[in-house]
Amino acid sequence: MIIYNVTVKVDHTIAAGWLTWLKKEYIPAMTGTGCFTHAVILHLAEADDDEGITYAIQYHATDNVLFDQYRKQFAAEMSKLLKEKWGNHFVEFSTLMHVVN
Repeated sequence: MIIYNVTVKVDHTIAAGWLTWLKKEYIPAMTGTGCFTHAVILHLAEADDDEGITYAIQYHATDNVLFDQYRKQFAAEMSKLLKEKWGNHFVEFSTLMHVVN
């Protein structure tokens, strides 16, 4: 199992609309690529929210092949969609993790 974790600090001015958009449009588009089985949204409980609300969105893929497919075929388009919609009202970084049981 692969988890593509995207941590995002969202400006307070867009936070409510961004979260609704994330749930109704962006995550369905991400899972609609066929590369991810599902996504989980988490609020970072101990993050400083003075400058914005911090979320981690974890997209689950069954293997590296599907994640590589996402990266090659969809990542640029999805990033562009996010930036066109919300401009510079957020900052993000991503990490790739392997589930170890």
